[in-house]
Amino acid sequence: MRKFSAALFGLALLLVFQVGSAFADSKLDTTVGELIGIDYDYGGTTTDGFDCSGFTSYVFKKLGVTLPHSSKEQFNLGDKVAKEDLRPGDLVFFNTSGSGVSHVGIYVGNNKFAHAASKGVTISDLDEKYYAKRYLGARRVMDSDTYQKVAVDAE
Repeated sequence: MRKFSAALFGLALLLVFQVGSAFADSKLDTTVGELIGIDYDYGGTTTDGFDCSGFTSYVFKKLGVTLPHSSKEQFNLGDKVAKEDLRPGDLVFFNTSGSGVSHVGIYVGNNKFAHAASKGVTISDLDEKYYAKRYLGARRVMDSDTYQKVAVDAE
């Protein structure tokens, strides 16, 4: 019953955040949306439970991009992106442990990012006090062709 409630809550969140989303109806949107509400599991890489980098690597694998299962390793990939230039599919990184990169999420548009937090897979705002204080930067790991195929509105 808990997973059903979490999934229902996740769907409601997705619908709320989808309004005006930068990638409504895209493959990225669908892939992330199906995972909202899944429980957090340290080291988790499947729909039985995710940790943050397990979530990002799972999503990107579904989109045809291979990522390592480590937020620190993911931080070393792709191109640096300024916060004002973020686009859906960019990885956003945080220092939540006090010792460098320790958390990663996927930017989904409208200043929001999807991630596996202690409460499970959810969508948060980059300006939430907790995340704003811990933001380290972003990386673009999708090339332009992949971005067009998976993160732009479906026609």
